[in-house]
Amino acid sequence: MKDWFAVTRPRPLLQAEGVLELVAACIAYGHLYPGKWVLFALLFLVPDVSLLGYLSGKNSSPGKPAAAAFYNVLHSYILPLLLGFAAWRYDSVWSGEIALIWLAHIGFDRMLGYGLKFPGSFKHTHIQSAESM
Repeated sequence: MKDWFAVTRPRPLLQAEGVLELVAACIAYGHLYPGKWVLFALLFLVPDVSLLGYLSGKNSSPGKPAAAAFYNVLHSYILPLLLGFAAWRYDSVWSGEIALIWLAHIGFDRMLGYGLKFPGSFKHTHIQSAESM
């Protein structure tokens, strides 16, 4: 019984969702944009530019809430899903590619256990917090 509970804890479930999201985004990308994997590789880590806000000193500095907010905006599913919807609605190949690459990146981060940040600390995320539950 204890082993089953470990599998259904929030962290493993969130990480499993990340794996499925990453796989789904990669399959969709390969199907819709075959042969464009170089672009995928070049843009895959672009959302991590948001980590630069954390380079400004100590965890408790006044810029940390803004850094967390910027990171969260770029690592939430909201913007890439809106971009994907716009790509579909307006038949924009470029927007569709960016949306799927962005979704794959978020799934990859979730798979690794990286979550949305809380303002207090870089390591305090919704996934790490879920571990303590």
